[in-house]
Formats: sequence, C-alpha cells, structure tokens
Amino acid sequence: MSDNTDTAARRGLLYALDDRPPLGQSIVLATQNVLTMFGATVSVPLLLGPSMGMEQSEIATLISCVILCSGLATLLQATYGSRLPIIQGVSFSFLAAFFAVISTGSREGWSPAEMMQYIAGAILVGALVELLVGLTGLAGWLRRAITPVVIGPVIMLIGLALFKHGFPKAATYLPIGGLTIVVMIVCSMILAPRVRFFQLFPILSAVVVMVTLCWGLSAAGVFQGPLMQASGEMIAAHPAFVDLSAVKASPWARLDPRDLILPWGYPKFAAGFILAALAGYFASMIESFGDYHACSYMSGAGDPTAKQISRGIAAEGAGCLLTGLLGGFSSTSYSENIGLIGITKVASRYVVQVSGVMLVALGLFGKFGAFAAAIPGPVVGGLYCVLFGLIAAIGVQQLAKADLRSDRTLLIAGFSLFMGLSVPAFLDGSTAALYPPGPEPLLQAMPAWLASVVRAIGETSMAVAGICGIVLDNVIPREADASQSHETTG
Repeated sequence: MSDNTDTAARRGLLYALDDRPPLGQSIVLATQNVLTMFGATVSVPLLLGPSMGMEQSEIATLISCVILCSGLATLLQATYGSRLPIIQGVSFSFLAAFFAVISTGSREGWSPAEMMQYIAGAILVGALVELLVGLTGLAGWLRRAITPVVIGPVIMLIGLALFKHGFPKAATYLPIGGLTIVVMIVCSMILAPRVRFFQLFPILSAVVVMVTLCWGLSAAGVFQGPLMQASGEMIAAHPAFVDLSAVKASPWARLDPRDLILPWGYPKFAAGFILAALAGYFASMIESFGDYHACSYMSGAGDPTAKQISRGIAAEGAGCLLTGLLGGFSSTSYSENIGLIGITKVASRYVVQVSGVMLVALGLFGKFGAFAAAIPGPVVGGLYCVLFGLIAAIGVQQLAKADLRSDRTLLIAGFSLFMGLSVPAFLDGSTAALYPPGPEPLLQAMPAWLASVVRAIGETSMAVAGICGIVLDNVIPREADASQSHETTG
C-alpha cells in the first residue's frame, strides 16, 4: 500500500484494504462483485461464440472457461499482483483482434475449435510480453511518464466509453431499467446512511429486488418468454423475462482435466493475429494504469507505487497466460467493480479474493453461473448507468490533481478526452454516413496486420486518450512558473 495514504478517503470506508469482514458477510459482499462483472464478462463469449459458429454446448463451455479464468486471474491480482481489490474479467480491448481471427477463419473454413486455437496462440504470446513488461519493472518506470493530466482523461473514458452498455441496455425495457436506477440510488444514497445492511449491500439489494420483481412478473405471464408461432417464426422473449432454462441445461460440474486444459486443442500461431493481440494488450495495460490509480484512490491508499503497478501488470500477464491454456479470453482489471467500491465503501482485498474463489466455482459448476447469467438485460443496464457514471467522476477527481488553471493542462486533457471519443467513432464506422467514405479506404491501404493493430488500438477509447496524453505531456514544455496559468471563468 502506498505511503501516500489518503486518510480522508480511508475514514469513509467501512472496510479498508487489509480488513477481513466475517466470512458470511464477505461471501455476500463478494457476490456483489461477481454480479457486477458477470454481465460484461459473459457478453463477450455470447458475442464471439455465435460469430464462430459454435453450437449451444460449445458456447456453454466457452462461458465456463471465461469465468474460471477470471477467477484465477482475480486471485493472482489480489494476492500477488497489485494487491488492490480489483476484479479481473474479459477485456473488450481484444475484440478487434479476435474478430480478425474469426473473419479469416470464416473465409478459410476453419472450425470454431481451430479459431480458438489461433486466439489462444495470440493470447499466449501477448501474455508473455505483458508478463515481461511487469517483471522487468518497465511498467513501473512508465509511471513516471503518466501524470494526472494523462490518468484523468483515461479514467473518465473508462466510464464514458461504456455509454453504449448503460442506458441503451436499460431502455430495452425502460420501466424496469429506469426503476433499477431509482432503486440503486435509493439503496446506496438514501437508505445506506440510515441502515447498515444497505451500507454493505446496496448493489446486491437493488439487484435482488429487481430480479425478484422480474421473476414474479415472468411467472405471472406479464413478461413472456420466447414463443414459436404457428408459422414457425420465433418471437423473442421480453427483455425483462427471467429465463431459467439455461440452469436446467447446464452441467453440474466440469472437473475432468481434459476438459479444463487446452479444451479447444493445442494453440496455433500466426504473426498477424499476434500483432493484433499485442495492440489489445497495449490498450489493456493503459486502461489498467488508470484502473490501479482509481482503485487505489478509492481504497484510501493514495497513488499506487511503481512496484505495485509492475506487480499488477505482471499478474495480468500471468492471468492471461492461464487464460490461453484454459480456453478463455484475455483478462484485465474491471472498472465496473472499482465503481462498486465507491458505492459500498468496501475496499477489502479479502472480499475480492473470496470473489475470485466464487468465480472459480462458477467456472467449474455450471448451474451456479447459469443463475447469475439469468439477470435480465434492463437490470444490468440500470446497474451500469450508476457505476460507469461514478467511474467517470473519479477521473475528474484525478484530473483535478493537475493545475486546471494552466492552458497546457486544459489542452492536453481536453484533446485527449475528445480524441478518445472521436477516433473510435471514426474507426467503428458509425460516422461514415455523415462524413464518407469512413475508415475503410484508410485501413485497406495498410497491410492487413497493421490495419488490425490500428483498429485494435484506435477503437479503444482509453488507449487513444492514453497515447495522446502521454505524447503531449512529454512533448509540450511545462510552464516555468505559475504566472503562465490563468483563472478559468465559468
């Protein structure tokens, strides 16, 4: 823990870093962490599995692999890495690289297992590089080049860049999504100061209330499940329908070593896929820099030390190495759960270690994971609206550590923040209709491997903001004295 302890923040915590709540209470607190990260983590295999042409049984195996790997990576991070209360989960920074594998595999006629073998190969090589960056202390050295004017916009974009997963998801059925937001605010801001139970379990309380409501309305037939019409056309389930069919279909246990280690076969390696994955690792590491600062600050520990950052990056590399061997996707620190610390005031690493054990159990015992996966989308969207907004606000706090009266600070922070939103919007094609021809001519003019790298980095807001901030902060001369600063007017 940093010597620069933020005592004011620490006094507001119910449980600090080294505190060990009673086991029963820790399990319930850990359940909040699992529920918070579960939706985003499961969404990646649910997105990539069908794209690879996987059958339902293969997707179920993929989900189990991902959850198991997240648990192991969390235990590594909280116990041996940064030792901060950070949950590890599947990183969205690698989606461009993985889709490059899927696109090539679809053209070449590869099976889903073959695609996963190439993905595993790229993950393993990138994990070794990340592990090396951490073990050599390079990650801690880079900390010197990353000041609050860089960290602030990166953390802000950790929350802001996830806007597509907040209200749009909640609005798939707004009465439930909107009510989830209201219940969360009531539990965490109104009831929590008065009732200790809500101090400890505001998120879990809100989720239980809303899922119970959705389940009751589903059982009563108000929210309909999927229906087959007489014409043979399938009508999709109501967005707030609680579907427990996956619980019945899931196996009780997955304990055979042959099903756990290299479940898709031996890894395969291709230079283009590896370079694209390395771009994802670069974006992931920049995001983790911001996460470590946000988590350490919210935990009352001040700024993380260079050794903490190096150990954290090394632990992430080790976690990804396990992921490549156990059939999942690359993992990184999860911003959603950092926001949870700000709401619950529970920063105990012991609770996060219990969360890691629970995730391992969920990965090995499929029926438990199926229950968590049954949380309706509008409830998850409402949850994200509150948590992601809180993370963005933490970025503002970090930026406030810089001199906000300085033109230099305002230019670097503003440019980084804007480009972190604007460049991904260009590269994902969402602005092509407004400003044709969009990114394709630019990307097609590049070698395939370089286009994959550019897309992997450029579509990750945190990476774009981090690169812009680091370059400008280390190129633009710092003012000689405060006389070059000015008071901003509002």
